[in-house]
Amino acid sequence: MIIVAIDETCFVKASEIVNKLDSKKCMIKIGSVSYNSIGQDIVYYAAEKGFDIFLDLKLHDIPNTVKKSIVGLTSLPIQMLTVHTSGGKDMMMAAMDAVLGTEIKIFGVTALTSLSNVDTKEIFQRTTLEQVNAMLDLAESAQIDGVVCSPHELELVSKRESLLSITPGIRLQDSDDDQNRVMTPKEAIDLGANYLVIGRPITESNNIRKSFNDIFESIQ
Repeated sequence: MIIVAIDETCFVKASEIVNKLDSKKCMIKIGSVSYNSIGQDIVYYAAEKGFDIFLDLKLHDIPNTVKKSIVGLTSLPIQMLTVHTSGGKDMMMAAMDAVLGTEIKIFGVTALTSLSNVDTKEIFQRTTLEQVNAMLDLAESAQIDGVVCSPHELELVSKRESLLSITPGIRLQDSDDDQNRVMTPKEAIDLGANYLVIGRPITESNNIRKSFNDIFESIQ
């Protein structure tokens, strides 16, 4: 399943992108860029157009604060929500408690796709793979629904049968942007990705419908 990432600060622009997509073929990701600037309007708009919504706020705080924050979001028409696995087992369990009785799935971000090995060694004193593996251990112990990881760590996730995977860092070719650990849509699907997050290759295209359909056909 493709999740199209909308990172616009203007409701008109964001809604124009939504209008060019097919709710039968993809989900919509609303991240902090759009949520913080536009607010809940874009969530409701996309939902009213028939899209399932991935609210990607990457919550990371003490367990009580995360739980209360998520309780405040459960009334929204969303299907998936993110926290940072580095917030710890108790925080992730609090997130799961917050969505009890709803159909919202909790996904934990393992390591941002912008981080290289140099970055993770500097921040966490271990390689990217070591960091992701450690976060996968935490995610499993907290029994969250899945994780967000780069396509290069998909094989690690596929060994954990209890975890679904959301995979950002999807590019059609080598990119010159802030993403380091990237892969093509077909490569990521072949490695077992459950959801592909694709933003700029679609939303910054001169022909959004064609760009989306080209990617959609490439993974069938």
